[in-house]
Amino acid sequence: MVIGLNLCPFARKEWVSDRVRMMVSEARTQDDLLVDLEEEMSLLQGDSTLSTTLVIHPWVLEDFGDYNQFLDSVDTLLQFKGLVGVFQIASFHPDYQFAETDPEDVENATNRSPFPILHILRERSIASAVAGYPDPEKIPEQNIALLKKMGSDKIHAMLKACFDAN
Repeated sequence: MVIGLNLCPFARKEWVSDRVRMMVSEARTQDDLLVDLEEEMSLLQGDSTLSTTLVIHPWVLEDFGDYNQFLDSVDTLLQFKGLVGVFQIASFHPDYQFAETDPEDVENATNRSPFPILHILRERSIASAVAGYPDPEKIPEQNIALLKKMGSDKIHAMLKACFDAN
């Protein structure tokens, strides 16, 4: 959905260039997930051919409230490892909900995914991509407008299709 709908105008280039790593975590606890996340950040630091990593964790943090709270632990990990300013973590979850929205509001779909995902992004890659893009601050509102135009039924069908394809 992200690439197909161009929700992130920078993603297609990285995907086509094979610079996106996807890792499915076997973690069953939050502590184990933090270990996996730390290992993936280390791997990303040591491999300049990779731009970004998606840490997919289907067996832990299935509840969005728990997931949202866990993001504080992720921020603490970044600070503890001295990686603030090196990496940024984008968050995606099947039940993602922005503050002050209803669960079924279509704008939540911009951060919804079939499984919980922690997306490790290189800060310098973000800065470089954004520098060459006109009005990057308008991307979220453009995405919301697109999803509203498509309608929640179509968006939910697209997410459901991720499971039906298997």
